[in-house]
Amino acid sequence: MLTKTIHARRSIRRYTDRPVSMELIDPLLEAAMRAPSSHNRQPWRFAVISSPTAKAQLADRMGQRLKSDRLREVDRIEEIDRDVQRSRQRINTAPVVIIVCMSSIDLDEARERLMAIQSVAASIENVLLAAHEAGLGACWMAAPLYCPDVVREVLQLPDDWEAQALITVGYPADEGKPKERVDFREKTIYR
Repeated sequence: MLTKTIHARRSIRRYTDRPVSMELIDPLLEAAMRAPSSHNRQPWRFAVISSPTAKAQLADRMGQRLKSDRLREVDRIEEIDRDVQRSRQRINTAPVVIIVCMSSIDLDEARERLMAIQSVAASIENVLLAAHEAGLGACWMAAPLYCPDVVREVLQLPDDWEAQALITVGYPADEGKPKERVDFREKTIYR
């Protein structure tokens, strides 16, 4: 039952060393393609990374950008280094990383861009649910939003692909931490 899957899903940040075959990744991407999209534009694009070298290059370059951005914010160097190291570790130790992008082709108005972003987010949720159902763990990271140019350059993505998120995927090393949610009635108005 889908509701059971939704309630059981967790953001998994640590994985076992067990490799994940592309035969398990392809159904996740197929699930992503089933997400609703405004005007059926299907603006999502995916780059799947399993090469340790490619993951390390991406993690290092994203880490460099994170550090330089945070230094301009005058954050404490210890906090910056800890965050950079944590991000690198999460990317490098995940067996598979999926970069979720949005194609900017045919996006004329600001509202079309916003609709495309919402459509891409829906595809990400489908990936997370499909991963959980397949016995895999996954975690949605928004880090590429801060450096889409770096992601495009490192992965040699097409010019119209704008990185929106990064999803780490693998066999969970633990069950993840359940996040408390407030009762939906606290966030709902009935008219």
